[in-house]
Amino acid sequence: MKLEIRKMKPDDRNQVSKIYDEGTDTGNANFEVTLPPWDEWIQKQVPGCSIVAIKSGDIIGWGSLAIYSEREVYNGVVEDSVYVIKQYRRKGVGNILLEKLIELSEEKSIWTLQARIFPENGESIALHRKHAFRTVGTHERLGKMDNQRRDVTVLERRSKEVGL
Repeated sequence: MKLEIRKMKPDDRNQVSKIYDEGTDTGNANFEVTLPPWDEWIQKQVPGCSIVAIKSGDIIGWGSLAIYSEREVYNGVVEDSVYVIKQYRRKGVGNILLEKLIELSEEKSIWTLQARIFPENGESIALHRKHAFRTVGTHERLGKMDNQRRDVTVLERRSKEVGL
């Protein structure tokens, strides 16, 4: 599939939010039901590591690398997010976005990518495993959603390029 991948811009907020909402509507994408205000959200992202996938002029997916912690000891550790609009899921868009995020992480000397995924989201877990993420464990009943505690599978990918 031919896609344009570019850096996310503030003008993309509405389309990015719509795709995020569509993902959260599945009940297996995220504990949050809406993106926070743009300025608040973008401050938590690694500069230059929020991207969109465009097909025929429309944003059909996005990905970002979020700062794991403000503590200096965790420099080089980030959490990835990948969201794809429903009609383009399972067509390689998520794969392309995650490949680009990995490439950007290497350029920024990031040595650990983490993903926290609901165990029921098998497609996202499979996508991450395809890109050398390994399961490191499960946070049992980590957060509450719809009055029910949910488990979260934690996956990580260590850089082969950036020295530990």
